[in-house]
Amino acid sequence: MIAEDSVLLREGLIGLLGRCGHEVVAAVGDAEALLVAVEGHSPDIVLTDVRMPPGFQDEGLHAAVRLRERRPGLPVLVLSQYVQRAYASELLDSGDGTGVGYLLKDRVGQVEQFVDALCEVADGGTVVDPEVVRQLLRRRRDPLERLTPREREVLALIAEGKSNGAIARELVVSDAAVGKHISGILTKLDLPPAEETHRRVLAVLAYLRA
Repeated sequence: MIAEDSVLLREGLIGLLGRCGHEVVAAVGDAEALLVAVEGHSPDIVLTDVRMPPGFQDEGLHAAVRLRERRPGLPVLVLSQYVQRAYASELLDSGDGTGVGYLLKDRVGQVEQFVDALCEVADGGTVVDPEVVRQLLRRRRDPLERLTPREREVLALIAEGKSNGAIARELVVSDAAVGKHISGILTKLDLPPAEETHRRVLAVLAYLRA
């Protein structure tokens, strides 16, 4: 199900997803219509913008949060030009934190990347643009005081989605040193080691929810 107020983009998404083998059961242009349509169609996943009629503020994201409250297992992927901090953390923390995503339109470089993210969220995964994570992290500075300056550097690079090897190269340290720093971060922020594919992003999101 698609919720997007731009007619051209909405129709483009319908055509794109159809060509990729997905059925769009409904496509609406405002948040209230989204809430009604979900009740009528019970979609496998909701794809929504943030700013929608009537106020063009956070209606789409607010509706997504409400949907996840009603249906904790409903996968939701937000696709927007904006990071709306007021509800972004709430959405990412909804349900059990799975089957949710937040991507920025201008940073989706390839069709395949977008479709893969949509499928991953529909399957219960978590997909979040690193820029979204960075902006949300700015709201939670105090707990970072528990970390050393180097650990804060590593956490910032984790938030960008960088691998251990990439972090090691950027900081000019060994992979083992990076692993030690990550272990320290998880311990100080009371984050249990994660085994999911998107371990780093999930760890940062867990910190945001703490």
